[in-house]
Amino acid sequence: MNRIIKKYPNRRLYDCEESRYITLADIKELVLRGIAFTVIDKKTGDDITRVILLAVISEQEQHGEAILSVSFLAQLIRACDTASTAYQQPHAKGSRRSGSTEENQLLGQIKRAAGGD
Repeated sequence: MNRIIKKYPNRRLYDCEESRYITLADIKELVLRGIAFTVIDKKTGDDITRVILLAVISEQEQHGEAILSVSFLAQLIRACDTASTAYQQPHAKGSRRSGSTEENQLLGQIKRAAGGD
């Protein structure tokens, strides 16, 4: 069973199993220990686990040892742009969809991690 982590609008993360607030460093520790978890946005109910994992990587890049090369990050951004374009092409007629909030947050996290703030 996955551990549930709730993210509140004030950006705090709450570990429901341990009944305490946690940090991105605690999330990293869960990953390193192989503990399965899901991060749920308390306001929307969306699964934002990917966004939080990207935030962990971003924090590591900013405050720790660099783990992703600039070349890799650039390739990832290009791949995301290609995937986004492929997603939007079928919707070119009529109203255009800009993607889900989670996808937009994900792309923002990737761009920030690459230094493209």
